Amino acid sequence: MAEKNKAVFLDRDGVLNQEMGDYVCRFEDFHVLDNFSALKELQDRGYLLIVATNQGGLAKGWYTEDELAKMHSHLKQVYQEHGVELKDFFYCPHHPNFTGDCDCRKPKPGLLLQGIEKYNIDPSKSYFIGDRERDVIAGTAAGVKGILINSDQPISTVLDLID
Repeated sequence: MAEKNKAVFLDRDGVLNQEMGDYVCRFEDFHVLDNFSALKELQDRGYLLIVATNQGGLAKGWYTEDELAKMHSHLKQVYQEHGVELKDFFYCPHHPNFTGDCDCRKPKPGLLLQGIEKYNIDPSKSYFIGDRERDVIAGTAAGVKGILINSDQPISTVLDLID
């Protein structure tokens, strides 16, 4: 049986790009944070880097799937230019006030479980870095160790928490 992969899941807003206080609705407001060397180090240590983000603004009609795809493609490209591969993006397009309950919106673990299944990941060797309590709760529910940071806190400051 193939050996399982290990991953660091990353929340998006406040972790990979600047926290705007609410949803980032416009591409012009999307500012990538410089976590390049920290994520390069994790990648060099053998971790897959996977984004898991709530995007309830889609359900609210504040931005479109196209606009979101543009942001994610830009994020992927900027990191690629620094030698970092963001392996995949999992996002929840729902919002409880508009679409009712789903099993992918954090603090539920659905987004992580999708990634774990798709990439044959061992949750016990994996982490989830997020700037909200709900990220840690989602991680724990998926069997992944959650690491809580402040919004826009450099990831380099928590590298020592990752084996």
